[in-house]
Amino acid sequence: MEKSSQNDLFTAEKTDEPEVSQEKLKNTPLAHRARPRSIEEFFGQDHLFERYPFLLGENIPSLILWGPPGTGKTTLAMILAEKSGKEFFRFNAVLGGVNELKKLIARAAEVKEWFDKDSLIFIDEIHRFNKAQQDALLPYVEEGAFTLIGATTENPRSSVNKALLSRLHILGLVGLESQHLETILNSVNKRFELNLSAQSLQFISDKSSGDARKALNILDMVEKTPEKKRDFQHIQRVILENAREYDKNQDRHYDVISAFIKSMRGSDPNAALLWLAVMLDGGEDPVFIARRLVVFASEDVGNADPSALSLAVATMTAVSQIGMPEARINLAQATSYLAATVKSNACYKAIDAALKYVEDHPTLEVPNHLRNQHPDAAKYLYPHSYPGHYVAQKYAKESLPEFYQPTEMGREKNIKDRLDSLS
Repeated sequence: MEKSSQNDLFTAEKTDEPEVSQEKLKNTPLAHRARPRSIEEFFGQDHLFERYPFLLGENIPSLILWGPPGTGKTTLAMILAEKSGKEFFRFNAVLGGVNELKKLIARAAEVKEWFDKDSLIFIDEIHRFNKAQQDALLPYVEEGAFTLIGATTENPRSSVNKALLSRLHILGLVGLESQHLETILNSVNKRFELNLSAQSLQFISDKSSGDARKALNILDMVEKTPEKKRDFQHIQRVILENAREYDKNQDRHYDVISAFIKSMRGSDPNAALLWLAVMLDGGEDPVFIARRLVVFASEDVGNADPSALSLAVATMTAVSQIGMPEARINLAQATSYLAATVKSNACYKAIDAALKYVEDHPTLEVPNHLRNQHPDAAKYLYPHSYPGHYVAQKYAKESLPEFYQPTEMGREKNIKDRLDSLS
């Protein structure tokens, strides 16, 4: 079967091909040349193999890999295809339509018919598929005509239709920790004889935001630099110079928004306003900033000052309707208030604890007296019919941990006092 060109909307790749020499690949990005070929070389996602041991076998079910850019979604799909011995096809969800998708499915069927070989179809950015494209996959995934692996940076529970999602396992990848990035960089540094110092590798790791592709792209730049200029000072200067101009989706963007959030969390309105000004001066989307203020109001202020959320939401509305340059004043008001007011992350911690509890348990049954339609519904005790508008009764079948633990900050102290009085 003839392999399609890289310019096609989809490609069939044999994962068992011998490695091409470095000489022939000298113009190929380092991130591609250094791609891991086995699970032993695949770092940073150990939790996947612990939680889903079937990944270590050959019989891989259809699944979706969900995680930030540069965490190894495509690489993992290729490794799984190699382990399973299946023909590996790639499809670009951005460029390809239903017709191209059907042609690819037909090619997978031909591989099965002609060579008695199963196929694995990898669909990158599967969240960009429309309903018709997703529906086209359903019957084939249902009957197991091929193994489907989708990759997405967006939550598949909201970006992939439920019918297709019900036939797939969802595997969440995470941004790589510094230790894993350093392991990858050390390996590539040695393999490609770049001769970089440990200090340089650590600096690159710190500036890569958990993105292995970004880290390897920096090494790619270093590889093209004369060896005598590969000292730490030069590498540091080049990386910082590239990040000096404000950008909307690279290191500078994430570093500044991080400083902005952390300054507000640390109750330093002056520093928060400084980073707000840096973002506005750099042309950052003011609505993006306003959305971050809304998140901050619940995550870091919470019930210590419930009015903070109202102010943040009002700011987002105002910024959306007014636009720059006047919207800078709305953003400044919200930023200075959120930075100066009392703080509590009890709500943020509570929902994470509750989600973890749900993930660690099977389906939680609703008690009969709380159900919408049930003979025992009459046993429900209506709190407003009792003194103080409260009556003790069970709202879950099992004894629950205290997910929400209010602090004594601001108005949250009143909530804490009331809950304590009910116990």
